[in-house]
Amino acid sequence: MTTLDLTPDELLTTTRTVRKRLDLERPVPPELIRECVEIALQAPSGSNRQTWHWVVITDPEKRAAIGEYYRRSVASYLESSGAAGRLYSDDPERAPVQQRVGSSVEYLGERMGEVPVLAIPCLQVKSLGAVNQAGIWGSILPSAWSYCLAARARRLGTAWTTLHLTYEREISELLGLPEHIRQSVLIPTAYYSGDTFKPAARQPVDEVLHLDGW
Repeated sequence: MTTLDLTPDELLTTTRTVRKRLDLERPVPPELIRECVEIALQAPSGSNRQTWHWVVITDPEKRAAIGEYYRRSVASYLESSGAAGRLYSDDPERAPVQQRVGSSVEYLGERMGEVPVLAIPCLQVKSLGAVNQAGIWGSILPSAWSYCLAARARRLGTAWTTLHLTYEREISELLGLPEHIRQSVLIPTAYYSGDTFKPAARQPVDEVLHLDGW
């Protein structure tokens, strides 16, 4: 299909987490998801091992089951001190933004099982002991983000979440994943309502950029 006419900078700055604007009714063509995964496989992986696997769930019953696990996890998350809506509560500029994020998390938590496509990029890992975790997950997370970018270019919205991992074992059993296959993020994927997205407010670069040391 014809992709959106976006410059690289526009694609990178307008690929947002989409929750309330996901179209839960419109089917997503399987070939679009396949294209996104094909592009995701061009991402880097440690030593070029490419020990990644993509599990894409479209079956209504399995989506509903994952959605219920996700709903439980979101309910616990929203009660925690680290919930998005509770952060920066004393900052008049950031507090309203965080509250909107918290509201959208709650919204998706109740509807995850209705999203037409759930994608879970996984990694083949023998052990997750006291090792270089950054090196391990660095071999799958770039691929996951590339998927989100490819989806955006194809007029699809995605959300990046790991709250499902509270029930990783149960979801692995549901999907029949081997023991050495570990899940990373959960990426609900659907068409979105509205026209487009704009860059989000972020910290000024001078507050986070450090040259030659802290």
